[in-house]
Amino acid sequence: MLSLARVREAVVPRSLTSRLVVTSVALVAIVSLLVAVATAVAMRSYLTGRLDTEVHETLDRATRPLPDGFDFPPGLDPPDIPGQQIGTLTVYLGACGDTGTVLTDNGSGQAVEEEVPADVVDEIGALPSDGAAHTVEVTGWGDYRVVGGTDANGCSVVVGLPLQDVDAAVGSLVRWELALALLGVIAAAIAGNAVVRRQLRPLRQVAATAHEVSELPLAAGEIEIGARVPEELTDPATETGQVGAALNTLLEHVETSLTARHRSEQQVRQFVADASHELRTPLTTIAGYTELARRRGDPETAATALTKVQEESTRMTALVEDLLLLARLDAGRPLAHDDVDLTRLLLEAVDDARVVAPTHRWRVELPEDGTPLGVSGDELRLHQVVTNLLTNARKYTPEGTTITARLFSDGFEVADDGPGFPDSVRDTAFERFTRGDTARRREGGAGLGLALVRAIVQAHGGTVTLRTGPGDTRVRVSLPDTRCIRTT
Repeated sequence: MLSLARVREAVVPRSLTSRLVVTSVALVAIVSLLVAVATAVAMRSYLTGRLDTEVHETLDRATRPLPDGFDFPPGLDPPDIPGQQIGTLTVYLGACGDTGTVLTDNGSGQAVEEEVPADVVDEIGALPSDGAAHTVEVTGWGDYRVVGGTDANGCSVVVGLPLQDVDAAVGSLVRWELALALLGVIAAAIAGNAVVRRQLRPLRQVAATAHEVSELPLAAGEIEIGARVPEELTDPATETGQVGAALNTLLEHVETSLTARHRSEQQVRQFVADASHELRTPLTTIAGYTELARRRGDPETAATALTKVQEESTRMTALVEDLLLLARLDAGRPLAHDDVDLTRLLLEAVDDARVVAPTHRWRVELPEDGTPLGVSGDELRLHQVVTNLLTNARKYTPEGTTITARLFSDGFEVADDGPGFPDSVRDTAFERFTRGDTARRREGGAGLGLALVRAIVQAHGGTVTLRTGPGDTRVRVSLPDTRCIRTT
């Protein structure tokens, strides 16, 4: 047996166009049917009311006393009623006898009376004498509207007129209504199909844009999604425009995400290549000095080789530790949340830098009120941020440069009056393995200092920004939840 779902799929249209057309045609058909029924009922009620009026007029003539000296026409005997129309039913009950006749046409233009069956007379005699018209089926002549009364002689008289003309008029009306309703449904189907297809044309254009995007190779590589829904189809005042605008917004987000993914992939590849290069250099040096010591074998060469091996091992260890720290920060490893005195941290870091580079001028600027500033975070990592910034400023500026560490209510900054960052690295200064050019660099480095600064600050929920130019370079670190430390 077919399931209900399959039957529904076979009967109910699937496309939106078909559903809208079927719905509109069904509404037209229902409205036409309701109008037809209401019109037929109203017409039948009206015609029946007019027929009842004629029946009452006929009864009035039947019960009215005949004028003095009135002579019945030839062939018409009492109690026949003058002025009767063809099809008139007349029934006498009670003292005048239980008889009934119907006035008919014999086919030659003459009116003749035909007897009504006794059971019809009995049925009419059983009707209530309330003066209202009633419907009675007269065998052989159809339905009649009858009404009873009493004539001048005291006889009970019931007269009636056939409903044949009323039924014929209502039947003709119903046929015309059905024909017009059918034409209306056909016209609604044709017009509705054309109008719906025209109104849904913008939606098909939106779908075409989506299909065009779905055919693009989005799996890998640099992605550019140029397909967009036309601007005229993004009007938010229309449903189709809302869909078009939403699709354009989605495509922009997808393109941005794919661009970020591609950039991230490129950064990972570059990171792996740079890390491999940085690690290969000390490994090559270690291998070279080890081979030198093995071949010569004298104590002096062995001591020199061991010294170089130790230096390169230390360099490689620092590089690996920095890489591991970046990996842990990228993985979202939680940091410590201790109370850190930023004021003391800056003062100690600047004192250490002054010992390492006495040829530079070192300054610390604190708030005017002198209140120490604290923050919740990892003291060791925040100290590494300050040290990296001071070291970067020292390494990439000439002797005599003034380097200033300033404390603010929401963080701190390290500024110098050196030559500034070159244009080639200004936008990528905080990316991994980014180095300045040889004219600016005085000491070697792996290019991870500022990358670590940004990663540590972001792990604390803060931000780091760079403003650089000849004579004025500033790296600003903003941290959340900074607060004044009350001392006693």
